[in-house]
Amino acid sequence: MFCAIKKKNKFNTSIYILFLFFLIFFTKFSTISANANTYKIDDLEISKPYDNNFNKEAVIDKAFIKAFEQILLKITSINEDEIKNFTELKNIYGLIESFSIVDERFIDNKYISKFEVEFNKKELFNFLAKKNIFPSIPKEKDLLLVPVLIKSDDNQILLFSENPIYVNWNKSHKKYFLLNYILPNEDIEDINLIKRNVNNIEKYNFNEIVSKYAMSDYIILIIFQKGNNYNALIKSNLNNKLIISHKKFSLNENQSIESIIKSLKLDFENQWKKLNIINVSIKLPITLSVNSKKYNLIKNLEKKLYDLDLVSNYYIESFSNQKIIYKIIYNSTPDKFINEFKNTNIILNTSSSIWSIE
Repeated sequence: MFCAIKKKNKFNTSIYILFLFFLIFFTKFSTISANANTYKIDDLEISKPYDNNFNKEAVIDKAFIKAFEQILLKITSINEDEIKNFTELKNIYGLIESFSIVDERFIDNKYISKFEVEFNKKELFNFLAKKNIFPSIPKEKDLLLVPVLIKSDDNQILLFSENPIYVNWNKSHKKYFLLNYILPNEDIEDINLIKRNVNNIEKYNFNEIVSKYAMSDYIILIIFQKGNNYNALIKSNLNNKLIISHKKFSLNENQSIESIIKSLKLDFENQWKKLNIINVSIKLPITLSVNSKKYNLIKNLEKKLYDLDLVSNYYIESFSNQKIIYKIIYNSTPDKFINEFKNTNIILNTSSSIWSIE
């Protein structure tokens, strides 16, 4: 009898050791994604003359600087003129998670290469926090743009192909831009609607036109031109938030329609970034419990945490054969964290101090 009990205890101990080994292994490798949370710049082309002074390390350094400029322009409101103040190589080296050269060519005594450069999100955010700069989630967005140009001198309305704003809007696109603009079709019905409301154009809501495109995000851009002066009325509906703003332009020999478009696009990008800002000074600790036997659920949870830009860090605080306890640092409010899991197969139970996954 004693021997049977001893063998049973030995068997249970072996199972527990095996389970412990599995969890240590799982913990080590499942949290790698959190530590390697990165922002990547890809398809970055760098060229240098291939001569006696060619130095491949200089090419790589140039790629690092260009990639860093692009990531800053993508996630902050720093403009192209200010960017040089932040691109010291000694700082950039510590922010790079990894890089690779995906293509190399030699053409006409020129070396041309394409890079992928990944930045560590946590280190990048820490760098920006020290400079009192709040980053934004680099979330791309498709939206409808309805541009209307009205010549105030003769009350002439220029729409679609007659409107140089419409014609030139999508001709140039910066790689770091997050907004992708859908322009309306040349619909005679839309033209008549706008013309009928020209005398009340500032109050007209454009709902009949916007509703045709089934897009919740849109910008109505009404520009009044008088000589070389342009006054823009902008009605932006982004993330269900309506913002009305005004902007003035005065064209001279150094400016063009393209310069107006560039200025407006930069404003719209910054407006979008403000709506998606990450306040790293907010560090909400969340404790989350999950059944340790539900491997697929654990896998889905960690993928979700990895994908959330507002999660600055997460790790396994403790584990047993029943539960795994996660500690999560979230850069926003509890309501926003809960909302992140809506329409997913991960159901949060927040009824106790330690939240759980059902």
